[in-house]
Amino acid sequence: MDERTKKQIEEFSRQKFALWAKIKRENREPTGEEDQIMAELDGAIKGYMERPEKAETVYFGSSKGRSSGEFAGLGEQLQAVMRAGLPSGQTDPRLFNAASGLNETVPSDGGFLLQEDFNADLLGGVMQTGVLHPLVTRLPIGANSNSLKIPLVDETTRVDGGRWGGVQSYWLAESAEKIPSKPKFRQAELTLKKLVGLCYSSDELLQDARLLERIIREAFTDEINFKLDDGIIRGTGAGQLLGFLNAGCLVTVSKEAGQTPDTLMAENVFKMYSRMVPSSRRNAVWLINSGLEPQLFAMSLAVGTGGIPVYMPAGGLSGQPYGTLFGRPVLVVEQASAIGDVGDICFIDPKSYLLAEKGGIESAMSIHVRFVYDESCFRFVLRVDGMPMWSTTLTPYKGSDELSPFVTLEAR
Repeated sequence: MDERTKKQIEEFSRQKFALWAKIKRENREPTGEEDQIMAELDGAIKGYMERPEKAETVYFGSSKGRSSGEFAGLGEQLQAVMRAGLPSGQTDPRLFNAASGLNETVPSDGGFLLQEDFNADLLGGVMQTGVLHPLVTRLPIGANSNSLKIPLVDETTRVDGGRWGGVQSYWLAESAEKIPSKPKFRQAELTLKKLVGLCYSSDELLQDARLLERIIREAFTDEINFKLDDGIIRGTGAGQLLGFLNAGCLVTVSKEAGQTPDTLMAENVFKMYSRMVPSSRRNAVWLINSGLEPQLFAMSLAVGTGGIPVYMPAGGLSGQPYGTLFGRPVLVVEQASAIGDVGDICFIDPKSYLLAEKGGIESAMSIHVRFVYDESCFRFVLRVDGMPMWSTTLTPYKGSDELSPFVTLEAR
């Protein structure tokens, strides 16, 4: 028996002992799934001891020649997970190197955590291809917490005595009494919510590693991407993100008198721009439904007997890879409301939206959910929470029209 085989037997024994010690610490009997895991570990140990040369071929004979303890791809790893769960299957030792840190213990639900570098790659794809969540203020949550408390200035008005929530300065005559003031703060709390994806796969499909890897990566990346952006826009805040369309800081600009239904007028855009907090305009973007683009192309501002365009398409005069309104990017997003509904066009400062996230996507697999159907269950969980940084609109120093980093147009 060579040194590598001995190390694998020691590793399997360590895993079994760790699970058994956990059961004893909790002063209980093992569950059926835990019995199954320990039986599979025993089988793997026996297989190494009786036929080490075959075990070498099974575990380290990858066509890509990888013997470093890592999988060549997500598809190869998922195949190994499937084989490990079969009653007569053997457990690839690389599965026990799949997780890192506190997650390296055997999962009590009978699933194996997917290898960390694949998890990071999956989440990375979401952040690269998404429209909104790469632009917002993202805040990491540490390993020992599931929430984040953020102190914020409680400023709702810019009139004297309201700036910074209560700071005030005075012109003071000689020997006159000084009047104290102080800033006011509030606390925002983000508590992690779960965004979950579930996938059943037949054993036949698992035989095709390339196909499976493409399906898992593309399908769940696109879906998580979609839901995150949708939550930032219209999340209810109940078990999910709080979207700016449902937040107290949203400013809704009124439509024009007699405006035709399902139309967008230049006056709408002018008024929306004026309601954006001046300090947020340099970060602001327009979000629109793709159906509004034809109206934007035709939108112009009358000047004498002629006119000038309001919207600058990508390239051309704008010199940008995206269209612009008042020099700010116009982003077409699927999650914008239907034409004529609130949210079909929005002007927002994404940096004024907070998105708390913990790690990457937690990935797990189990054969037990659909065992009698010869199907394996793959689960993806992303823990995030988000809300606008502002709790209410802002009253300007002069004037009555309230301002905000989140502006939309009334239904038409």
